[in-house]
Amino acid sequence: MIAFVLVASPLLAASPAAAPAGKWMSLFDGQSLAGWQVRCLPADAGKVFWSVRDGAIECDSLGRKEHDYVWLMHEGEWGDFELELEFQAFRSSPGNTGVQIRSRYDASATAPKGGWLDGPQIDLHPPAPFRTGLIYDETRTEKRWIFPSRPSSKLDPLPLPPGFTFRYAEDGGGWNHLRLVARGTKIQTVLNGVTMADFDGRGILDNEEHRRLNVGLRGQVALQLHVRDELKVRFRALRLRELP
Repeated sequence: MIAFVLVASPLLAASPAAAPAGKWMSLFDGQSLAGWQVRCLPADAGKVFWSVRDGAIECDSLGRKEHDYVWLMHEGEWGDFELELEFQAFRSSPGNTGVQIRSRYDASATAPKGGWLDGPQIDLHPPAPFRTGLIYDETRTEKRWIFPSRPSSKLDPLPLPPGFTFRYAEDGGGWNHLRLVARGTKIQTVLNGVTMADFDGRGILDNEEHRRLNVGLRGQVALQLHVRDELKVRFRALRLRELP
């Protein structure tokens, strides 16, 4: 196993306070999927995986793994911002999810599979919690871990940072808090108060392909249902504020 140390950057951690930020805006009204749109291949268009239950956005594909990627994408578009949310994970769920940021869905015939979402993703992975808060790039020319840097989607277990916690619904109904800050090429993620990623994507998020696809530095927020996964996860308290 490769030893890996997650080190917080004082500069990035302090950056949101460097200038006045915008007002917090809610991305979820607690009652409906207003402002959100499901993006997927035509074969999955009639399948209902995303809904609102008990004041939370729920994705439930348990027992229904015959699907490709199914995304719930917010209509807003942002560049530099701070995003906070809570998510509820289930031990009974073997699937993967994540929070896509600065991303765009391409439904053209030239896109992989005829429909693809390009951009970086903050991984949320209940079966292997150490991955939660790390960064995978779904951009069609990357499709690999960029924090930590790996050549593919393979990621061996990493040592957990001090104070790491991950809560499951079956253990008292706990919710996890995720905070992320995206400013320029830098992305910081914090899970339950512990920094999981402090990443400068210079040379990646701003390279030629990311610029061509107009992702990496600006785009939309989306929640993921991974291809052929059985997943149950809930999201609530999603709020965002723009940073100058």
